[in-house]
Amino acid sequence: MHCYLGADIGSVSSNFVLVDQGNNLIAKVYLRTQGNPIQAVKEGYKLIREKIQSSHLKIKGVGTTGSGRLLAAVLLGADAVKNEITAHAVAASCLYPEVRTIIEIGGQDSKIIILNNGIVNDFAMNTVCAAGTGSFLDQQAARLNIPIEEFGDIAIKSTQSVRIAGRCGVFAESDMIHKQQMGYPTPDILMGLCEALARNYLNNVGKGKKIEAPVVFQGGVAANRGLAKAFEELVGIKVNVPEHHEVMGAIGSAILAREAREYATGQSNFKGDDFIIGGEFITASQECRGCPNLCEVVCIRRGSDVLAYWGDRCKKWENSLSGNTDKLQVI
Repeated sequence: MHCYLGADIGSVSSNFVLVDQGNNLIAKVYLRTQGNPIQAVKEGYKLIREKIQSSHLKIKGVGTTGSGRLLAAVLLGADAVKNEITAHAVAASCLYPEVRTIIEIGGQDSKIIILNNGIVNDFAMNTVCAAGTGSFLDQQAARLNIPIEEFGDIAIKSTQSVRIAGRCGVFAESDMIHKQQMGYPTPDILMGLCEALARNYLNNVGKGKKIEAPVVFQGGVAANRGLAKAFEELVGIKVNVPEHHEVMGAIGSAILAREAREYATGQSNFKGDDFIIGGEFITASQECRGCPNLCEVVCIRRGSDVLAYWGDRCKKWENSLSGNTDKLQVI
C-alpha cells in the first residue's frame, strides 16, 4: 500500500502525517521544534516511521510546508514544496469542499484565507503583533500555572467574561494581571482574553475581509475551545474545527505530494531511512562578497557532501551544485 508523507516545520511545532491514496490520515506526529528544526525533522520522521513499521506501507512521495519547508525538503527529499497558505487551503478543501473562510492560528503567526470555488481568492497574515498566537497563549498559561491543554476548557466555564485590552500582547498581559488583582474569577479572565484575541484577529488579520460560511478554524490554537467560541459569537457563524486541526498544514502538503507524484515520471525524491535517520546534518552561513548585495548564504551538508545553498539572489551558489558555474568554495 502506498502512502504520502507531509511535513509542516514551524517555529514552535513540527508536524508529520502519512495519508493514503484517498487522502485519509494513516498516522500523525506533533512535536515541538525547540529551536532545532534539523533535529525536529529527524525525530519526527523517526516517530512517524515507527508508527507504520508493522504494516506494508511504502512512502511514494513527500511534501513540505511551513517556515522550515526548504530545510525539510533537503533533508527528506521533497516532491512538493509549498507555502502554508496553499497547504492549509488544500487540506481544508479536502475535508470541507464548500469552505469559504479559513482561520489559521499557529505558534508565531496567524492567517486568514478566503476561498472561492476551492481556489484561494485572498489571504492575509499578522505582521505587527503576536498576540493571540500559540506562543503568547503558552506564556499566559504558564504565568497562571494552568496547563495549556486546559486553557480553553476553563475559559468556557465563564459566566461573565471580563473585558481585556487585546490590541497588544504587552497590554493584554498587563490588563490580565490588573483583573487578577481586582479579584475576578480565572475562567472569566481567560474567556475575556479569548474574546480580546478574537477581536484583535478580526480587526487586524481579517480587516477588510468578508467572512462567509463555511468557516474552518485550524492550527494548534484551534484546540482552545474558548477561542473557537469567541469567534462564533463575534462573527455569528458556526466555526468548524477539524479533528486533526493541529496538523492540517502537514495534511495539505501530503496531498500536494500525492498530486505531484500522480503526474510525474521517474522516481520520487524521497531520501529514505538511512539518509534521514542515519545522517549528521550541519548548517553554516557566510556573507557572499561577490557583489554589493552582500547576500547571507546558508549551506547545509551531510558530512562532507553539500546538499543545498540558499539565500543568494543571483543563484550562483545554488547553481554551483548543478555544475552550471565554476566550482565555488564550500561554506
